[in-house]
Amino acid sequence: MFPPAAPLALGATQKQQLEALVRAGTTTQRLARRCQAILLASQGIANHAIAQQAGLSRPTVLATRKAFARGGVEALGCRPRRKRAGRVLTPAVEQRILDTTLTTRPAAGTHWSVRTLAKQLGVSRMMVQRVWQRHEIQPHRVEKFKLSRDPKFEEKVRDIVGLYLDPPARALVLCVDEKSQIQALDRTAPLLPLRPGVPERQTHDYKRYGTTTLFAAFNILTGKVIGTCQARHRGREFVKFLQHLEQEVPPDLDVHLIVDNYSTHKSAAVQRWLKPTARRRFHFHFTPTSSSWLNQVERWFALITDRMIRRGTFRSVAELERAIYQWLATWNTDPKGFVWTATADIILDKVRRCKELAGTAH
Repeated sequence: MFPPAAPLALGATQKQQLEALVRAGTTTQRLARRCQAILLASQGIANHAIAQQAGLSRPTVLATRKAFARGGVEALGCRPRRKRAGRVLTPAVEQRILDTTLTTRPAAGTHWSVRTLAKQLGVSRMMVQRVWQRHEIQPHRVEKFKLSRDPKFEEKVRDIVGLYLDPPARALVLCVDEKSQIQALDRTAPLLPLRPGVPERQTHDYKRYGTTTLFAAFNILTGKVIGTCQARHRGREFVKFLQHLEQEVPPDLDVHLIVDNYSTHKSAAVQRWLKPTARRRFHFHFTPTSSSWLNQVERWFALITDRMIRRGTFRSVAELERAIYQWLATWNTDPKGFVWTATADIILDKVRRCKELAGTAH
């Protein structure tokens, strides 16, 4: 048994304050129990008996007596502050977080997470999160790029961007390409519809019913699209599409076609089609190699893929093509062009800096 502690000396004013706190309905249970412990201690009751009556542990009773002796009634309501290293975000700590994030990698991974870096540096994860947000750092994300090795890269960029920013008078500028191998897919089980709190669900496996190729010409001024579906994407199919374009565009306008370097666009069949004098109004402008992002029709292909093709179900190629033509007709009732703002100098400067960074990384 522990030796009994001496009765705690208590003034009349202090006793009144403690009794009032015990009776008050607004007093927290924690504070009320400590006040009760002090009142019992003033009666000479042993600490272990006080602990049983007040619902506290004996070490808590001892700590309460010590706090009261040091600071009176006011000391009973103060929680002891734990000293935690790294609670204050100083400039030095912030720089350390930045340097570690940008210049090092964890031993068991390719990039830092909030928790792994916080553990490594001995700081809170919220501190790491604040620093990352402030400097727009996202280690979990990665973007891919490909640098063009086209010797005429700058010349082609200035040519195409010039058409976007300053189209020639009495002429159409059309971004042309083909979206090949569009698959007619049907899921092996019916789709489960969208419900509150539950997204639409579909089976992972599917049945294939064939493919089609969508040839499209995007008008940079109006946003309208001329498109046809064909079974393949060889030179002869591209010539058929050019013939379709010839019928759709006004005969008195020059036509500037922005295309990539795919061999189909440069085939002998295409060259023969361009020979007649009447077709000299068609002018081809080729994007640099590995630079399909310069062709605005690629952005339109992304729209039709996201909004119709990717989640669509089709039981035949004919059904797929009907859906494409329907989506195309709907688009052309309210077409929207893309706003191109980047000048050739801006693009070339970004590519130059990217090459410098890539060279530094090696």
